[in-house]
Amino acid sequence: MAREGILIVVSGFSGAGKGTIMKELTGRHEQYALSISATTRTARPGEEEGKEYFFKSREEFEQMIEDGALIEYACYVGNYYGTPRAYVEEMLAKGRDVILEIEIQGARKIRKQFPNAVLLFVTTKDAQVLRERLGRRGTESQEVIEQRLLRAVQESEGIEEYDYLVVNDELDACVAEIHSIIETEHRKICYNMELLNRVREELRSFSKGE
Repeated sequence: MAREGILIVVSGFSGAGKGTIMKELTGRHEQYALSISATTRTARPGEEEGKEYFFKSREEFEQMIEDGALIEYACYVGNYYGTPRAYVEEMLAKGRDVILEIEIQGARKIRKQFPNAVLLFVTTKDAQVLRERLGRRGTESQEVIEQRLLRAVQESEGIEEYDYLVVNDELDACVAEIHSIIETEHRKICYNMELLNRVREELRSFSKGE
């Protein structure tokens, strides 16, 4: 029986460590395909085109919206972020679990299009740790850090819309927990209808004396 791919949305406060978690998760388990988002923000030091993001101009991104080439998009701290449609659909068809690392606006749109998608929200153990992590990055001005903290306040009001809350206190434990959650999701009936229907047919044949 072919394993059906699951669409997984991972959101979280800026500075909670989503990117690091995703790199570890996809590096340890071949079943995962991390969708690469398109964005209009400037690349940070060390980020490469087509690896961390597809970096687009505002005009290019808006053309993608018009062409229906994104399954979701949102504006976050003055920049667009969006998920290209083609890659996601291709990986799911191959039975891969596709991870979207996106913000809460995009997560809401995904839930409407893909009701069975699994939504996880990543947080630090408290707000002070979050503030410290943002400051340690050294890639953003104090003004941008304050914008991200303000955004975190707004995002905290929507966490109840997610299926799971994961605390990123110790990286290895966090990665293992997320993998366990996804493996459990694969046991849901909606992802095992092929097996269930086969068993039903076999049972019906027994009742008929075949």
